[in-house]
Amino acid sequence: MTLRPGILASLLSTALSLHLLAGTDKEVAAETAPVTDPGFRFSGEITIEQSYVGESDVAREGRDVNFDELYSNLKFVYTPRIEYGIIRAGAQFERYSLGFSGSGAQVPNTLQALNAVVGFDTKFSDSILVRLEAQPGFYGTTFDQLDGDQFNVPFILGGTYIYSPELQFVLGVGVNFQQKYPVLPGGGLRWKFAPHWILNAILPTPHLEYELGHAITLFAGADIKTNTFRVDDRFGARNGDTRLNNAWLNYEEVRVSVGADWKINSSLTFRAEGGYVPYHDLDYDRADIRYHNVSGAPYGSIMLQGNF
Repeated sequence: MTLRPGILASLLSTALSLHLLAGTDKEVAAETAPVTDPGFRFSGEITIEQSYVGESDVAREGRDVNFDELYSNLKFVYTPRIEYGIIRAGAQFERYSLGFSGSGAQVPNTLQALNAVVGFDTKFSDSILVRLEAQPGFYGTTFDQLDGDQFNVPFILGGTYIYSPELQFVLGVGVNFQQKYPVLPGGGLRWKFAPHWILNAILPTPHLEYELGHAITLFAGADIKTNTFRVDDRFGARNGDTRLNNAWLNYEEVRVSVGADWKINSSLTFRAEGGYVPYHDLDYDRADIRYHNVSGAPYGSIMLQGNF
């Protein structure tokens, strides 16, 4: 899942900025206009993402772990409008497949989450939009034995202030009681400072964007991915340290990239990007065991996003 703080990473989603506001200045203006009932219309959001990160290293007390990564993310959210706002109800599957050789690495080769998405968008005025969203689900290393030990309910509370069609501010807080810092604030701004230029400085994906044409947008920026997963109750015994049995693992990575968005039609956008991952961190905070970053790696990613 892509809402979780390392610096309020994925728990303050981009939907609190452009998706909640809308993707264009005309849509931003329309958000503040009176709403008429168009009758029933199916509305929702879908994200399909796949990326590969080359071999990089993390280490702890002389123990080095070299691995590559295959990342997958699939998310669907149904967003029906009601009188007081927009309901958000859906599901998400997120998976990090870490490839390394040997045993005793103290790093799982799979980190995965299967969770629901339950939330609500509303507005206090034409300029102030608010979101509350929870992602209850199972966050572990295997789905062979789903149990309550893997269950977690991270959530966010955030808001957007529309100063003008060109400038919006975002402020929020992410809560995950299994993290080292359970409550983290965050925010940012979206500023269209020139006819084709947009500074989208909102965590977890701050970008500088250039609108090359009606359908193509180029960008450069960063992506902070972070999540919390629980290993099984024999993981530590198998890997030389029983403190890791049933431990929570905080996984973080930072990506810097350049890429392009292609707006296929009014509902679908395809994204391709490539860059470098300069930072990984795997922290069993409560067990006081942390694998810190040693070296980074190049990566590539493709994503299909739909807003219906």
